[in-house]
Amino acid sequence: MLQALWRLRPAPHSGAPTITGPPMDELSLADNAAAHRFELRLDGVAAAHAEYNLVEGAMLFTHTEVKPEYEGRGLGSRLAAYALDEVRKRGLRAIPACSFIAGYIRRHPEHLDLVSEDSRRAYRI
Repeated sequence: MLQALWRLRPAPHSGAPTITGPPMDELSLADNAAAHRFELRLDGVAAAHAEYNLVEGAMLFTHTEVKPEYEGRGLGSRLAAYALDEVRKRGLRAIPACSFIAGYIRRHPEHLDLVSEDSRRAYRI
């Protein structure tokens, strides 16, 4: 079962030039627990996902992917932020085996407390 937990409707397009493509009508983020992944949909179309496995007291992130036609819009970062916020809400630790999630945490130290010292060493965070 796909459970939508968050939706964002950006401001209407101002007509100014953009390098990210057309405006986003609707972006939604959800935890598809049955598939063990967080999903980002843009206008109802699956644009990105972050796969995970639940282990004792932690969420092990194994792979994050943004479809090529959606790259360069910051969608991977939105997905990573959402996934890590969910880890925090659930009282879990994050294990960033996925290089994208590890890199996101390096650039956003507000999530560092979710990662154990052992995982910080292992994933060079």
